[in-house]
Amino acid sequence: MKSLRLGKSEPSDSGAPDATVEVTDADGVDSSGVDSTDATGTDTVAPTPGKGRPTPKRREVEARKRGPVAPAPMTSKEARARKRSNKGTKEERRKESAERRAEANRRRERMLAGDEKYLLPRDRGPARRYVRDLVDSRRHLMGMFMPTALVLMVGTLFAPPQVAALVTLAMLAMVAVLVIEGIFLGRRVNAAVRERFPKEEGTGFRLGWYAFVRASQLRRMRAPKPQVSPGDAV
Repeated sequence: MKSLRLGKSEPSDSGAPDATVEVTDADGVDSSGVDSTDATGTDTVAPTPGKGRPTPKRREVEARKRGPVAPAPMTSKEARARKRSNKGTKEERRKESAERRAEANRRRERMLAGDEKYLLPRDRGPARRYVRDLVDSRRHLMGMFMPTALVLMVGTLFAPPQVAALVTLAMLAMVAVLVIEGIFLGRRVNAAVRERFPKEEGTGFRLGWYAFVRASQLRRMRAPKPQVSPGDAV
């Protein structure tokens, strides 16, 4: 493929320049064998024409994908109607609520049964399960502290001052027993866990407090539920 290029020759005898035509091939060489490349030795390339429109922004593209946005409601009645339509019918809401309650009950049952997947982070791990079994395999005086303290506090409201003073002393004695038993329980639990799980890192005060809190609760109120009976070997 050849291209035509117009040029001017040397002025003739008459003083007017003559127009000349050079035929150049596509590879930059004219018919006379002279290369048409520029002075740097590279071929001249025509600039690429633009798209003629700006590049759309990302949010504009996403908005077109989502479709048109509904206009804002003009009145409160229209807003309430739109809210009800988005929630669905009453029967659908009742069904969804029942499904959520059933799922929550199922998760709670699995948690109370000791399923590791549904336990709280504080109850997970073989060491914590072992501590629960140690606590549940024995009876503790601190387990009766809360109900006894509640009865004594209510009794002081109707008792004479002399009896109320004795009740106060009894409560202080119960607190002392609670603290002493909690200290011994924490030491025993930490020693047993270090012997059974030498690589366990969560020992010390945190583990002792975990055992103390579980032992101070009524047996039927403990979560997860006890997996051993009092007197069982752990």
